[in-house]
Amino acid sequence: MRNFGTVLALAVGGVAAALLSATPSAAQEKVVVFAAASLKNALDAVNAACEADVGEQATISYAASSALAKQIEEGAPADVFISADLDWMKYLSDKKLTKADTEVKLLGNRIVLVAPADSKVEATIAPNFDLAGLVGDGKLAMGDIKAVPAGKYGQAALEKLGVWPSVEGKVAQAENVRAALKLVSTGEAALGIVYQTDANAEPGVSVVGTFPEDTHPPIIYPIAQTEASKDDDTAAFLKCLQSAKAKPLFEEQGFTVLAPAASN
Repeated sequence: MRNFGTVLALAVGGVAAALLSATPSAAQEKVVVFAAASLKNALDAVNAACEADVGEQATISYAASSALAKQIEEGAPADVFISADLDWMKYLSDKKLTKADTEVKLLGNRIVLVAPADSKVEATIAPNFDLAGLVGDGKLAMGDIKAVPAGKYGQAALEKLGVWPSVEGKVAQAENVRAALKLVSTGEAALGIVYQTDANAEPGVSVVGTFPEDTHPPIIYPIAQTEASKDDDTAAFLKCLQSAKAKPLFEEQGFTVLAPAASN
């Protein structure tokens, strides 16, 4: 398996280093957003739509929520953090690195079982279903089960269904959910567990089953302004994310919008 952790460390570390080395005036030219990798398609569209309200498009860095939270902790100058779970937001909040009064539960999602688009696999996700048999001699791609929200949700679901012990040795862990998705779309993994929204965005995979919501903790994406944020446009960007303008763009990608729409 590829060393995804090393690639992530270099990529995210490079982003942080570039931002930290910028002059104060350059660093404040745009709102800087650190966002969970699974948000890319939807958030890129929302960012473009919000330009008129904010006065600029934000600079967005996508990676695993865990890696981004650690980068913020280490001083990377992000204005906004959007996590794929509540835990990593709490991690920063507990360290007083977010502005508590800006924290909002923005989006919901689902996790699904995917196969390469040309696969003939069929699955009925239920207690004790034969996931190991479906994977066969291949791999089950997931986000890192210790850190990546999609990986943690996936492990929780498999444990609740009673099948985790049978597939634990077949799991290929990736540094974020989009990397897990790529392992499936390229045929390097027989199956994968990703968000519904990721599956919607990747024609190289097909959904073979949806995990019941009662098999894992609720999938919630919280947003917040960081305590270190100095950009005057950050509040406008956060407001636009919660607006009626953004709502259909998130929904088109398969997200459930949880936050009440804020008027512009």
